[in-house]
Amino acid sequence: MLWPPLTILAIAAAVGIFIFWRKKFTRLERKMQVEMEDFQRHQQQTTIDAKAQQQVLFNSMLEGLLLLDRSRRIYLANRAFKNLFGVKTELRGKTVMEVLRLHELAELVERAETENQVFDYELKVPELNERWLQVNAAVISNSAGEREGTILVFHDLTRLKQLERTREEFVANVSHELRTPLSLIKGYVETLLDGARNNPEVSEHFLHIIARNAERLDLLIQDLLTISALESGRVQIQLQPVSLRAIAEKVFADLKSRAGTRSITLKNELPDLIANADEGRLEQVLANLVDNAIKYGRPQGSVIVGGKSLDGGKIEVFIQDDGPGIPAESLDRVFERFYRVDKARSREQGGTGLGLSIVKHIIQNHGGEVWAKSEAGKGATFFFTLPALPVKAAEVVEAA
Repeated sequence: MLWPPLTILAIAAAVGIFIFWRKKFTRLERKMQVEMEDFQRHQQQTTIDAKAQQQVLFNSMLEGLLLLDRSRRIYLANRAFKNLFGVKTELRGKTVMEVLRLHELAELVERAETENQVFDYELKVPELNERWLQVNAAVISNSAGEREGTILVFHDLTRLKQLERTREEFVANVSHELRTPLSLIKGYVETLLDGARNNPEVSEHFLHIIARNAERLDLLIQDLLTISALESGRVQIQLQPVSLRAIAEKVFADLKSRAGTRSITLKNELPDLIANADEGRLEQVLANLVDNAIKYGRPQGSVIVGGKSLDGGKIEVFIQDDGPGIPAESLDRVFERFYRVDKARSREQGGTGLGLSIVKHIIQNHGGEVWAKSEAGKGATFFFTLPALPVKAAEVVEAA
């Protein structure tokens, strides 16, 4: 009769063991599920962080980067690429033609897919102020050798192209400026050698022309050396307290006879301003600007030099004439090397075409700015700024 109770106890023990292990397995299953969820979250976060780091890396590149998928749609474009082409919209999923409408770029992608890679392809973008880009393109393939996409890297060559153009223009201008006086000197020397030297009046006239053109060559070479030194940074600016009014008086004294030949009155309206500047270079600036004002001002007119203090520790100086003025389209170009508003008159006056460019570089080396204003028939005014002497230093100078 003991079997039924024993059976019941065995069954109860089995059920208890089953419940115990079931709970234990359930807890273990829940723990594994939680750990799996944590692992998945960790993996997702790792993926997000990797993508973020990748995006930061791509956006920190100076070169533009464009990544296309196998259907030639944009998968990734970094910040530099968007800046190069002035694009602000979302690019992902669009084609190159939809975004840029550049047939040359679309053709480059096709060429890269055919040749696997294309290096040093130059692309001109006329819509962006003739921006020049160098593009390198390469196909991205998987382990099976199948094309997965195309990567393009863009280098901005605009500055380099501008420098090349400037160099070419400079060489052409220098050649032209040198050729004219050299041709005259050569021609008159040949004429003298052919017998004109036997005529005293003719030979003297020819020699004066030769001397004038030799002087023009000398001035041109000096100005070329000066601007070369200024642009290369070889000129050291020696800053010291300088009285602007005293510098103007010195320049006026040097140019008094030249102003007298055109009956031009020189007026020094500069107040007692003390600048922190290189005295020799500042004198060169004023002499150049006053000399230009005399050359191109109205006969029997006047040239005025004035100035004032500005906020922020700056001094503004102006040189004003009452000549025919400068056309509006030339105001931004008058400081370019060899640029002349009136080429014939400028050469007749003996200018080299480098004076205002030298002025600009000297003022910029002082940390200042230079510009011009003009109205047709109402003369021209040239302005430049200089650092003022600090207040305490100025007080010491005045006390001395």
